[in-house]
Amino acid sequence: MKKRTSKSKRPSRGLNVVALGGGTGLSTLLRGLKEYVTRRRDNPVNLQQPISDLTAIVTVTDDGGSSGRLRRENRILPPGDIRNCMVALSQDEALLGHLFQYRFNAGRGLVGHNFGNLFLAALTHVTGDFAEAVRVSSKVLAIRGRIFPSTVSNVTLVATLEGGRKVHGETRITASRKPIRKLSLLPRNVRPLPKAVEAIQDADLILLGPGSRYTSILPNLLIPEIASAIAKSKAPRVYIANLMTQPGETSGYALADHLRAIQSHTPRRVIDWVVANRHPVSPEVAKRYRAQGAEAVVMDVPNLQKLGYRIILDDLLEEHGVIRHNPARLARLLLEEFLSGSSHSRR
Repeated sequence: MKKRTSKSKRPSRGLNVVALGGGTGLSTLLRGLKEYVTRRRDNPVNLQQPISDLTAIVTVTDDGGSSGRLRRENRILPPGDIRNCMVALSQDEALLGHLFQYRFNAGRGLVGHNFGNLFLAALTHVTGDFAEAVRVSSKVLAIRGRIFPSTVSNVTLVATLEGGRKVHGETRITASRKPIRKLSLLPRNVRPLPKAVEAIQDADLILLGPGSRYTSILPNLLIPEIASAIAKSKAPRVYIANLMTQPGETSGYALADHLRAIQSHTPRRVIDWVVANRHPVSPEVAKRYRAQGAEAVVMDVPNLQKLGYRIILDDLLEEHGVIRHNPARLARLLLEEFLSGSSHSRR
C-alpha cells in the first residue's frame, strides 16, 4: 500500500467534507461524521482544524414507495433519501428523528408514507422550491451539516442491459436481474444544484459511497458539472466500498469491477483512494444474504492497484441481523487517514 502525504490546509478556516450518494449507505456515513463537525476538547483524531462544513449531495432518482408516490402525485423530487440524511445528521435522533421516520400504517392515502416525506412535500409547496424545503426542514432538525439534492430537475434513471434492452426507472432497474451495461439520465444534460457544485469545489475531502452502484452513486456522477468538479478537485477523492454485492446490480462483482463500472461512466478520473472492509461476515449472516442473491464483495487488491487506486483496508463491519458499516469506526478512519496531522499506511 502506498503512503499518503497530507496536503497543507489553509489556517484561516475549518475543513470541508463532502459526501455523495444515497440510500442507507450515505446516511450511515453521515451518522459517524457528524460527531466531528464541532471541535472536541480532546481532539481524538488529531485534526489540524475542526470540520466546519459537512455537506451531503443526494441522488434524486428514487421512484418507489412513499417517495415515488409523492413524486408522481405531487410533482416533487423524491424526499426519502434526503429525509434519511437529515435524520442521520440531526442532533436529536431519538425524538425528532423518530418522528421524521414515522411511517403511517393506517388511513386512506396515508398508509406507507413517512411523516418526514409528507413534511418535505408540504414545505415544497409552501416555499415553491424543493431545495429551500430541505434547508428549512434541516433547521427544524438542527442538523450538523448541509444537505443538497444533486439536481432539482425531475430526472429518470435509464439502464441499458446486456442484450440492449432499456429499462426506465430506479425500481425497475433494481428489480432486473440482467447485468447493466450502461446508465444514463433523462432528460440529458441535467443541470446540477449550483450550491452542490460549490461545495465540491471547496472540499478538503470528497467521499463517494457506500451505496448501490447504479442507483445511488452513479446518478450523481451522471450530472456532467458534478463529475467535472470532482475530477478537477485537488482534495482526496475516496470511494467507500460496499460490504455486499447487490442482486440485479452488482451480482458477481469484485471490488475492481465496481470501480471500473464507475469510471466507465465518467470522462475523467474521480477516485484516488478506496476504503474497504477486511473483517469476514459471520457464516450464519452470510448464508442468509446468499439466499437473497448477495455475497461479500471480493477484495481483489492486486487488480485495484493495477488500475492505479490506493487501498486502505480495516475492520469496518457491523452486524445486527443486517450488515452495515460501523459509522463511528468508518468516520474515525477517514478523518485519521485524510484530514489528521499524520497519515498512515494500512493493509
